[in-house]
Amino acid sequence: MLTSKTNTNALGIIFPNTYDALVPELSNVRLMASIPFASRYRMIDFILSSMVNCDVTNISIIVRNNYSSLMDHLGSGREWDLTRKNGGLHLFPPYAAKDDKAYSGRVDALAHILDFLRAQREKYVFMSDANIAVNFDFKDMLEKHIESGADVTAAYIAEPLPDSAIRHTSNDRGMYYTFAIEGQRITKIYINSKETGVQNFGMNIYCIERKLLIDLINTAFVRGGVYFERDVLAPKVDLLKIYAYEYKGYAARISDMKTYFDENMKLLDDVNLNSLFSGNQIYTKIRDDNPTRYITGASVKNTMAADGCIIEGEVENSILFRGVKVGKGSKIKNCILMQDTVIGENVTLEYLITDKNVVINDGKNIQGSDTFPVYIPKYHKV
Repeated sequence: MLTSKTNTNALGIIFPNTYDALVPELSNVRLMASIPFASRYRMIDFILSSMVNCDVTNISIIVRNNYSSLMDHLGSGREWDLTRKNGGLHLFPPYAAKDDKAYSGRVDALAHILDFLRAQREKYVFMSDANIAVNFDFKDMLEKHIESGADVTAAYIAEPLPDSAIRHTSNDRGMYYTFAIEGQRITKIYINSKETGVQNFGMNIYCIERKLLIDLINTAFVRGGVYFERDVLAPKVDLLKIYAYEYKGYAARISDMKTYFDENMKLLDDVNLNSLFSGNQIYTKIRDDNPTRYITGASVKNTMAADGCIIEGEVENSILFRGVKVGKGSKIKNCILMQDTVIGENVTLEYLITDKNVVINDGKNIQGSDTFPVYIPKYHKV
């Protein structure tokens, strides 16, 4: 449990459904924010914990669809110390009005909570998606925002664009943004750039004054705007002081199933694991399991295993979530096995991703490849 802190003068808003279409296999029954990651966490845990660790204790989550798993995971927000009378965790469900449809971008999402935003007291707002696992210092970003006198501060990482982004042929999987920067100021925002080499790749994390955000959203929504970057920021790069904030720490960005597999596997390297988790603590929902049991004859090498697992076979270079069972004589290599997956006896698996509650019967042999890991959906039996 977190200790009591003095609140930062900022509130947080998280958009958990953005980029669901990048991983349709995993987001079919959940949203991007509740995709399991790193053996015991969900993607939202990283941004949510980062905000709380920086004393942001008034956090809103605007959901669009498939949010039952997220509600189950977050509960009242107790694990993040967000169960409180003032501020705390606010979850805004999809709009109920008959003439409304689920939001497409941040403009129409925020337009429906303007009354809520007007009623808040914090001076600043942090906005973020949940497709990046990162231990982010929001407090430092706010300090830089205030020092620079910026209207808007946008976080970015200097890195090449992922292959999955460059292969985009339409906007149906979500837009991404890169920046042209002169000094600190962003002079141009590029949408779905195809440039190779190192780019100023936006993290979709922004800091802005609350009253300015309300004015911008109110104006953009009336004019039919949908996306914050495309319809609000990009047309106003010459009018608004939009400054860049470079993030230089570790970040795992999920852009397709291949990057989901790769970013999990990278955490088997202690350097990457420590880079993500050695800063402030990342909090998650508690499940009261027993410690993992390694039965006589089991062999486990370079594996991240959460609590509640029972291992009788051989496991190598793999990520095991809570409650996974690996039967006697089974050989598991380069796999991600999500919560409560049951592997029978004498099973051979390589380059496989199982969703929750999957059962692999005795004697099965399933092999994917490094470039195309096999995925087995939730509750399936093989």
